[in-house]
Amino acid sequence: MILVFGGTSDSLEICDKINKCSDLDYILSVTTNYGEDLARKIAKEVHVARLSKEDMINFINDKNVNKIIDATHPYAIEVSKNAMECAKELNIDYIRYERKSLIEDITYENKYIVSSIEEACKIAREKGKNIFIGTGSKNLPQIVEYIPDRNLIARVLPTSDVILSCEKLGLNADNIIAMKGPFSQSINEEFYKHYNIDIVITKESGIAGGFLEKVDACETLNIPVIIIEREKVPYPKVINDINDIERMI
Repeated sequence: MILVFGGTSDSLEICDKINKCSDLDYILSVTTNYGEDLARKIAKEVHVARLSKEDMINFINDKNVNKIIDATHPYAIEVSKNAMECAKELNIDYIRYERKSLIEDITYENKYIVSSIEEACKIAREKGKNIFIGTGSKNLPQIVEYIPDRNLIARVLPTSDVILSCEKLGLNADNIIAMKGPFSQSINEEFYKHYNIDIVITKESGIAGGFLEKVDACETLNIPVIIIEREKVPYPKVINDINDIERMI
């Protein structure tokens, strides 16, 4: 049995690849109802829960899992670390699918590369008044805490729980763009112009996350962009091409 940790469009593509191997059974694990809705369109079996390391071990033993494919978001570091530890302790195979980093491909000079939300917020608060938050909703509580006195425009998934969480943080309809990406460069440009954005905070989410389109829109409009880079994780086995999954399994 293969356990796929999902939460990205990449994980659905991986499951699609596994579906073509009729002799392989797998479970796709996701953490949200929205993720479940997408997962059930592709995966034969879906598990919905936020798993601690202990939960993972129990689940792996219960389902006789012998291989883990970690296709979680590049910034879901704790899940990946727990999965690696579980694989090591239980002596099962672990494969990490990691979106290729694109930072080295960026030639735009008006950028700031930082390693934390706190660093990003410090720069944004110093440089901007209308700040575009392109990091999703997970880190919004920190951002609102670090930048309480600026106009924040947050682009988040259009689900009721996410919008409610934004409202609880004090963001209202003027501060929330509830749309599902990824977005083209031209759409990003229109957002930046409409909200009179003067600095953008984003993560290094890769091609599938529309990362380059956000940065290219900043370059076209000469808006500074703050990029929160990924934590360097020593994965034991990494692939960057989904087509390699068939060979690995």
